[in-house]
Amino acid sequence: MQRATGLGLSLFVSIAMLAITMPAGPALAQEDIAGATDHPLVGRYQGSVITFHETKAYEELTLPDATPPRNYREAPDSFQTELAGKLTSIRYEGPADRSILEVMRNYEKALKDDGFEILFSCRGKKECAPNTSSVAPLWDAARGGIGMPSTWDSTLYTLARKDDPAGQVTVGLLGVETRASNTRSLTPHVAMTIVEGEPMQTDQIVLVEASAMESAIAKDGKIAVYGINFDFDKADITPDSKPQIDELGKLLTDNPELAVLIVGHTDGEGGFDYNLSLSQRRAQAVVDALARDYGIAATRLQPAGAGPVSPVASNRTEDGRAKNRRVEIVERYKG
Repeated sequence: MQRATGLGLSLFVSIAMLAITMPAGPALAQEDIAGATDHPLVGRYQGSVITFHETKAYEELTLPDATPPRNYREAPDSFQTELAGKLTSIRYEGPADRSILEVMRNYEKALKDDGFEILFSCRGKKECAPNTSSVAPLWDAARGGIGMPSTWDSTLYTLARKDDPAGQVTVGLLGVETRASNTRSLTPHVAMTIVEGEPMQTDQIVLVEASAMESAIAKDGKIAVYGINFDFDKADITPDSKPQIDELGKLLTDNPELAVLIVGHTDGEGGFDYNLSLSQRRAQAVVDALARDYGIAATRLQPAGAGPVSPVASNRTEDGRAKNRRVEIVERYKG
């Protein structure tokens, strides 16, 4: 079982083509359902046929990125990652003389060869679904729906991601052995979930120096900074945020009478309550960093989470959403 840390902040479309070379198997008698095609970034295992195909221009969903705990309902964020973007769901029925292990290992190798990172993989009930109730999140990953496996011990799941300046794509694969649609024989079935997002914007980090923050606060009572970033869907401050936090620490050190609100803002994607909580946790993370690393008294710092309630741009575009994701420094002026 493998898990990689630190998912990206957003999902982006990859323009690279994925060329998969897989062992040949005997062709099945049935054909792909009408109108179905392979996804251009992830091909098919030879001899497989498409039995389900669906695309959506935009969708929000979660996919497992770790083994679900036995009490998974109490900690749903501990083993799932939230994704958003163009969704493609495909179900493949494989050749009867191939095992699901062989099919899935071929997919994993092909993805790795094309530059994908395997974020998480599991095999069997112990790693993929340790008890009956924890099957649900894994089963939700099979967007197209596949038959119940003959045994969970043969089940495999893989989550992979490709990330570069040109774009990013996330692929979830759930493989089971179940009965084919036209026979009683057990055959490999793969439910493929592909999430693509918008092109990644670069050169978006603007460092606001302490002197500029001081001037803006004196004039407007607040300033928005975009150089404090967080891991996707988390409150962990990324290393590239240090220069901006250094400047914020300098501002507060040079102005010992200044007390501020640290206000976290999110874009409009996702649930309202969740974004409100996320923005509060991110604001708290900034306060903790200032107190811990720069010796700023906690009494001068008040974290607050505004979630999506105070946008500065439309959430209909990625550019607008990027502007809405920010940290604001607001003066607590007492007169």
